[in-house]
Amino acid sequence: MAKSPAVDSELIDIHEARRWQDELSDLVTAPEELIELLQLDPEQLPWAQQASDKFALRVPRPFIRRMRLADPNDPLLLQVLPGAAELEVVAGFSADPLQEAEANPLPGVVHKYHGRLLFITAGQCAVNCRYCFRREFPYGDNHLNRKQWSAALEYVRARSELREVILSGGDPLVLNDRQLGWLAGELAQIPHLNKLRIHSRVPIVAPSRITDEMLSWFAQSRLKPVLVLHCNHANEIDAEVRAGLARLRNAGVILLNQAVLLRGVNDKCETLESLSETLFDAGVLPYYLHQLDRVNGAAHFEVSDSAAVEIIEQMRRRLPGYLVPKLVREIPGVASKSPIEANSKIPQTN
Repeated sequence: MAKSPAVDSELIDIHEARRWQDELSDLVTAPEELIELLQLDPEQLPWAQQASDKFALRVPRPFIRRMRLADPNDPLLLQVLPGAAELEVVAGFSADPLQEAEANPLPGVVHKYHGRLLFITAGQCAVNCRYCFRREFPYGDNHLNRKQWSAALEYVRARSELREVILSGGDPLVLNDRQLGWLAGELAQIPHLNKLRIHSRVPIVAPSRITDEMLSWFAQSRLKPVLVLHCNHANEIDAEVRAGLARLRNAGVILLNQAVLLRGVNDKCETLESLSETLFDAGVLPYYLHQLDRVNGAAHFEVSDSAAVEIIEQMRRRLPGYLVPKLVREIPGVASKSPIEANSKIPQTN
């Protein structure tokens, strides 16, 4: 006799939950394993190990499966493999390039902009991107217990000008749905809020995370759901990622993307054009293209402002305006992202 649909649905939900949790617990964290899996030259292993000691390697296996074998210049690999360039000390690069410590009024709260603030909901990511501006962020000081969460929520309640809370981290979607559902429910009870935004790379690197339970607390809240993805290259989007994004879109979630301009990864007009077209085909609008935040260990990814502006100008000549992301930089103390244009007064990097 066939099982009832209710039982089948329950088993599917259990499988969904176990699958993403298994994928995020079975990460590749040893440089030697990543090098072996991708059939790379083992001579780079000592440098990779040294750099990983300073900022750990973390990468999910679904993301690795999209990388090309035996290609040290694969654009996905370059984002995650530790290397010798990270060990160089470069003037102008620091541990806290955005000076977020000055905008951290309570544990777990980063409040820099009018009308919105950010909750540090998790102290780690599913993937450690080598250019991450929070690679030295003091997550240990921002890991909240229930009492501290109450204080953070009270901070939001007391500021009626706030309209939006952004869940960030680390990556909020490494947490389980029980924790996130509780937090989303608390935020939904604050009357002056109308949007709940998540910044996450997980739907790109481990798309099995998009489960019915996740959609339930996120998309069915009274708060308008916005998901800002982090995808830097069209090769990051495979059939499973597309399927996860379709589930989000069909549930009414607004999907945007922010990328980081990275030398050797996506610093060509054709590469970013392909990214924009691929995102749009998957139901995602390009939102921001960030100039690199000058964090220690990431100088080798930096692209000059003049080159970045030229890439954007080329994209404008080739694409409709809605597929051209805004080229921006975040400047400490400035009340919004700062656009970079041909005649920008923002100090230019060389």
